[in-house]
Amino acid sequence: MLAPLKDHVVLVTGGGSGIGAGVGEAVVEAGGRVALLGRNHEKLTAAANRFISAGAQPDTVRCVPADVTDEEQVSSAVAQTADWFGRLDGVVHCAGGSETIGPLPQMDSAAWRRTVDLNINGSMYLLKHSAPAMIRSGGGSFVAVSSIASAVTHRWFGAYGVSKAGLDHLVQLAADELGASSVRVNAIRPGLTRTELVEAVLASPEISADYRINTPLPRVGEVGDVGNLAVFLLSDLASWITGEIINVDGGQHLRRGPDMSAMFEPIFGAEALRGVVSAT
Repeated sequence: MLAPLKDHVVLVTGGGSGIGAGVGEAVVEAGGRVALLGRNHEKLTAAANRFISAGAQPDTVRCVPADVTDEEQVSSAVAQTADWFGRLDGVVHCAGGSETIGPLPQMDSAAWRRTVDLNINGSMYLLKHSAPAMIRSGGGSFVAVSSIASAVTHRWFGAYGVSKAGLDHLVQLAADELGASSVRVNAIRPGLTRTELVEAVLASPEISADYRINTPLPRVGEVGDVGNLAVFLLSDLASWITGEIINVDGGQHLRRGPDMSAMFEPIFGAEALRGVVSAT
């Protein structure tokens, strides 16, 4: 199938940059129409313009500024997308991240709560409001972008892996509940993927070497690797697949998470990385 998403309408969150922009581009290249959701209107517009410059028809790409942690904005964004294109067939939920790094005994609790709000509550809002829209269109596919950190411990990543693990369970719960309405729900767990957010990791000789040791396939992931799987899961080619959480990590999940001590020890100190809290 040269255009597996022909006539499909897909909402992509986090669509202004990184994996989200890569997924949006993949959807358009597969023949779909896409609404890019994100907080930064300028980034969304720039991404949309890149797609159009690469050959996408202007009427196949729309931008919808919204914050996934605001339920009213999520509800409005879903409604706008369905109104623009007349239907909603799929969602790829890439919006996520973390405000927390460092040892748990030194964790900023407010930043922890904001990360949980983004990665779990934001995901629930999107599922809550997009599922009925897809059901009205006859069914659809919801694809959440999780992380290898949800299943393989990444020391000092704070709430990120914990909240992504919660996202994984939400995906399985939703798949179980929504299957009767022909809505499929799956997740992708990327490993180290080349985006602007991981430039510091790629620039570190120690951390890059550790990733190479623990990744069977000898290269860094690219946003297109995630985009390719997202297109498959959105398409009718995956019509008998739901409740799955698929690693796109070069096989890193077979070994262990990264040793980030070269980056974190200068910030927090060796004792802090062991969980020691100063008495003074």
